[in-house]
Amino acid sequence: MSKLDGTVAVITGANSGIGLASAKRFAQEGARVFMTGRRQRELDAAVVEVGNGARGVPGDVASLADLDRLYDVVRAEAGRIDVLLANAGGGEFASLSEITEEHYERIFAANVKGTLFTVQKALPLLVNGASVILTGSTAASTGSPAFSVYAASKAAIRSFARNWILDLAPRRIRVNVLVPGPTSTPGLHGLSSTEEAKGAFVAAMEAQIPLGRMGAPDETAAAALFLASDDSSFVNGSELFADGGQAQI
Repeated sequence: MSKLDGTVAVITGANSGIGLASAKRFAQEGARVFMTGRRQRELDAAVVEVGNGARGVPGDVASLADLDRLYDVVRAEAGRIDVLLANAGGGEFASLSEITEEHYERIFAANVKGTLFTVQKALPLLVNGASVILTGSTAASTGSPAFSVYAASKAAIRSFARNWILDLAPRRIRVNVLVPGPTSTPGLHGLSSTEEAKGAFVAAMEAQIPLGRMGAPDETAAAALFLASDDSSFVNGSELFADGGQAQI
């Protein structure tokens, strides 16, 4: 029997990277997967790649109207949610002297506001005993130059989990934080503007990782599967690091 047979899973930020890898893994393990992302063409391609009856609903998690539309589709077609992976988000570099209001609002809208209302608006559909997974970052517990706004937004994700397990305790809904380290995704590689800069950035990241390499999205998806399944039935309010040891030294 597969680990997610008969379950309904919703994954945000599922166009590429960790979200797409998780959608594929969940579907392979028997889940009915609803995927959302901002870019229609990429989302359509991702849905085809996942297969297994996956459903794509385009939208931006920073838009409450888009979230309502997503959950209207889930309600009409599945009627419930067993697993919610709030994965959508992003970041960009800016030193303290360079931070603008637009930079701050853009990152907090996606990472903090988006995560908050992704979970809140799912509550009527989440079954008792559901698993909610929030995507965090090692940046929340380490220091990085010119990355403070992103790091602060991911520290908020950790705080959400600690508090929401108390709010949701009567319903036995588990909330955990999946914490990827440097992972080879379009989002990470997009932080560098040129191929030369990208190579130097990757080398610098790998030098900080005891395993000596960046992670693959499939490796983080395996950790997401653990948190989604009954294998983690007594894991609640935790951070699961899939970081090659980067944040542990």
